[in-house]
Amino acid sequence: MEWVVVGLGNPGPQYAASRHNAGFWVVDELASRAAVTLARDRHGACSAVARLVGRALVLAEPQAYMNLSGGPVQSLLHFYQCTVDHLIVVHDDMDLPLGQLRVKRGGGHGGHNGLRDLHQRLASGDYLRVRVGIGRPAGGRDAVAHVLGRISKAEGELLGAVVGRAADAVEAILSDGVEAAMGRFNGG
Repeated sequence: MEWVVVGLGNPGPQYAASRHNAGFWVVDELASRAAVTLARDRHGACSAVARLVGRALVLAEPQAYMNLSGGPVQSLLHFYQCTVDHLIVVHDDMDLPLGQLRVKRGGGHGGHNGLRDLHQRLASGDYLRVRVGIGRPAGGRDAVAHVLGRISKAEGELLGAVVGRAADAVEAILSDGVEAAMGRFNGG
């Protein structure tokens, strides 16, 4: 398999509309574009083998909670004999304003529990990332309540637009490489 594309989120209907599930929304969009359906697998994820922009890949959403995402991702990489440098992780990011997007190669976890677990399980942070901005909580609101909270209608419109752009960014990484994708999507 050429690539593994993972969206981070929390399983279950109670989290489906939470900001923390931005990674799941992007993988759902990619699955729709590839005309595949994610199904529960033996790796602890919902996944599907797909083709996008001429590349063979696995789309996956770990079904462990966010802070335990590393195990399913590690299992998928091992099973599909895919290296960390061909892993794309799509995740929410409070350090980006709501609706902004950034493509990044490697780095730290920045306090993100899903990335922290990936770093520990993979013994590396050298994977590619598509960061979906969800903004910081207003008025000193608790960060956990913010990421797990349901989005408002206005936020939903902004996030809906960025989900499509984030899916475009993943496709750009696959077709043109990370540097080209960074140049195209990191401008604003």
